Amino acid sequence: MSNTLSLSASRLDRLFRLLAGASAVLLPLVLVAFLIQLGWGAAPVWREFGPDFITGTGWDPVANEYGALPAIAGTIFTTALALLLAIPPAFVTALYLVDCPAGIGEVLSQALDLLAAIPSVIYGMWGLFILVPLMQDHVQPFLSETLGLGKIPCFGVDGNGFGLLTASLILALMILPYMSAVMRNVFKMTPGMLRESAYGIGCTRWETAKDIVMRYGIRGLLGGVFIGLGRALGETMAVLFVIGNVVEIPESLYGSTTTIAATLANNFAEADGIMRSVLFALGLILLLLALGVQVLAQYYLMMTGSKRGER
Repeated sequence: MSNTLSLSASRLDRLFRLLAGASAVLLPLVLVAFLIQLGWGAAPVWREFGPDFITGTGWDPVANEYGALPAIAGTIFTTALALLLAIPPAFVTALYLVDCPAGIGEVLSQALDLLAAIPSVIYGMWGLFILVPLMQDHVQPFLSETLGLGKIPCFGVDGNGFGLLTASLILALMILPYMSAVMRNVFKMTPGMLRESAYGIGCTRWETAKDIVMRYGIRGLLGGVFIGLGRALGETMAVLFVIGNVVEIPESLYGSTTTIAATLANNFAEADGIMRSVLFALGLILLLLALGVQVLAQYYLMMTGSKRGER
């Protein structure tokens, strides 16, 4: 009887290893399949325009003129600004949720998880009907006139509520719950003895968070940031509602522009011929941007691992 059970367990172990190995191999195969499909669909663009497609700024389907630079710039600008706006409050929120009383922490943690579950189209509708008028009537005049930031070229003077800054705010609100939830879990995994030891030698909460918690969970913290980065790079509907959808490089934070994902959503339904290939090329560029960020992040962690005492 025991031999039969042992043989059955051995077979289950082999089956599990086989399934785990197949799953591990499947992921890179899917990625390669994406790259092949997008590369094949984008091939006519490289034959037609060459490298000028990446640096071009025009977008005129009638004249068969296409350039990817405005969409690339809009994607990078909105993502970078969204991260800049979202990372500090996400970090502080996660730190507070770990140290606050249990009853309050549980309620706020549930609220944070619910925010992460809201569909992006709801954020977009809220942005269109609430945030855009608020930006036009109050925020942009306050920034430009009351604070005098309109004298700085990157802010501009006039704005209609749509544009780069509004889209970045929407993205920041969307990615903040994801990053904060991951950071909260990282903080909870930090051994209590380390934090108590830091408090025992006179460290403040900020010093403990900066020198102990962050150093201990840097991989998890960066993982949370890159989860937010990945969503911000590929977000479509929320940005589509408020960014203005003008294919040009924005001259200021109030300027209308577009992103790669928004351009795909706006044009793919009626795209045909070379324009369809242009959209495949934009999709390929977006995928390569996301992969490039992940590769750079892993390279940074590997190069700085020895400074954190990792093997």
